[in-house]
Amino acid sequence: MAPPPAAPAPPSAWQQAMANAYTSPIPVTKTHIGNALASEWTKIKSVRSTMWTLGIFLALVVGIGLLAAANTQPRNYADMPFTVPAFFGLMLGQICLITLGVLVTSSEYGTGMIRTTFTASPQRHRVLAAKVLVFFVTAFVVSACAILFVGLVTSSMNSGPEAGDIPWMGTVFKGSLYVSLLGVLALAVGSMLRHSAGAITAMLGLVLVPAIMPAFLMIWESTQSLGEKMNDYNAITALAKIFGAEDAGTGGSSQLVVLLVVTAAALAGAFALLEKRDV
Repeated sequence: MAPPPAAPAPPSAWQQAMANAYTSPIPVTKTHIGNALASEWTKIKSVRSTMWTLGIFLALVVGIGLLAAANTQPRNYADMPFTVPAFFGLMLGQICLITLGVLVTSSEYGTGMIRTTFTASPQRHRVLAAKVLVFFVTAFVVSACAILFVGLVTSSMNSGPEAGDIPWMGTVFKGSLYVSLLGVLALAVGSMLRHSAGAITAMLGLVLVPAIMPAFLMIWESTQSLGEKMNDYNAITALAKIFGAEDAGTGGSSQLVVLLVVTAAALAGAFALLEKRDV
């Protein structure tokens, strides 16, 4: 006859402990980009820097825009759109979006909270993509609302037979897109440098130096062509072309394309460095 089966060994202490381990009632679900977007939206709306920078941006664009509109006449808009007054506020307001773009990434490195962020979301590319999307949408909506408001008030103040019928909704889109892309470029620079003051300084140099240098480069014939290109594609001239405050030409489309290419290159560098470097 076959021997009877051996009795099972008694459970070890480790097995008994695992059997009595706590099981969380919260279901475990796979994370996705929506979770990262919700996290970044919570961050950007809860920090004081967002309220201050966007508040000052609105004050500059709307305040300076309405002040400029109050000092114009209907005949001034015979060949210019009603959103031109917003251009004067955007020349200063763009610095606010640049500052906020840098702080979206660099502030977490300064406080050390980036370690917590990457622990909660080990997919670093997802975190940076969520930051870019949340910031871009926020900056674009705020900019478009400010430019649209200035355009509507200006048209109501200066409408008349002397004013032209120039379409101006395109300037709302292009102007908002340009300053928002500048902010995204600042976000990428902040991610690469990981230092708020250094990134803001670098972005201010990128915006201001091309606007100042042409005055010196165009003195000499050998650097005149460089000065002309720099003068055509600096941020202030680009906004002027978009709003028709200068010879419109293509309406600033070529300037937008150049900024889009530069921003895409900076984002590619930010994503590459994010995966290679430690926090």
